[in-house]
This record gives sequence, structure tokens and C-alpha cells, in this order.
Amino acid sequence: MPVTNNITRLLEARKIKYTAFELPAEKLGAMETARRLGVDPSIIFKTIVAVRATPGTKPILAVIPGNAKLDVKALAALVKEKKVSVPTQREAEQLTGLQAGGISPLALINRGFQIWLDESALQHGEIHVSGAQRGLNIRLPVKDLIQLTGARTGKISVPSEEDEEL
Repeated sequence: MPVTNNITRLLEARKIKYTAFELPAEKLGAMETARRLGVDPSIIFKTIVAVRATPGTKPILAVIPGNAKLDVKALAALVKEKKVSVPTQREAEQLTGLQAGGISPLALINRGFQIWLDESALQHGEIHVSGAQRGLNIRLPVKDLIQLTGARTGKISVPSEEDEEL
């Protein structure tokens, strides 16, 4: 039986075509997820939490390809901040209320997070994102992800020199 959660119910209610993939319920990085699903890491997008320098502002969700790393300077420029930083895994979990490996822009709609999607996503019809829990991966059309989350697009990642995971 396929996994059902608030994300899959939301997608079904909005009549958005998606495919859910079940994976082991452990924290898998984007590169390992791509390997297990047999897809190019450039279509497995990971969500990185970024914190603004301005106190009291809501964090940013940066959604970038699995084979890339967040360009904090580019993101800071796009959000008109002097600096943004990436919190620790524990801090990211506290900020989002989600477990690392399950942080998803789909789970944080209307929660005040500004969502930025790397512009490379626009080269693909569909991409994979977390289904808001470890072990659930969702493939959906890029246009639907943008429309549903209100994501803005920009060049916010750079190629990763190695198989690192954030």
C-alpha cells in the first residue's frame, strides 16, 4: 500500500499528478536517493534551510539539485541580505519542525518560509523532492511545485566538487 500523508493528500486534493517512492526510513542523502531510484542526481532536489542575518526573520528554504551545493552568497543577494547561513541539522529541524531527510517545501506551505528553487529545475519537466518524512520521495511537475509553494527561482547552487551531503 502506498504511503499516504498530508503531502500526498494535498497533491491529490489539488489534482496534481505525482509519483510517490518509498525508500528506507533512514536519512538518505540526495545522491544515495538518486542511486536507489536509478535516476540522475540532477533531478533529485534537496531542501536546505538558510537563515537570514536580519534578526526575527523567517528562514529560507533553498531547494537545490542533489549534485550541487548551496551558493549562500547568491542566495543572500537574491533575498537582499548581506549574508545568509546554513544552520546545523538540529537547528534546521527545530526551525522547520521536520526531521532532516524529510524537510520538504511541500510540508511548509503557508508557514512563512520564503522558498527558492534553483533555476536548473526549469530544465526538467519533473523533479523529485522529499515527501516530508524520511523514506518518502515525491516526483512531480516543476510548474506544479512552483505554483503550489509560491517558490521563486534563481541561480542558488553551484556544482559540488565531491559527493558531499548537507
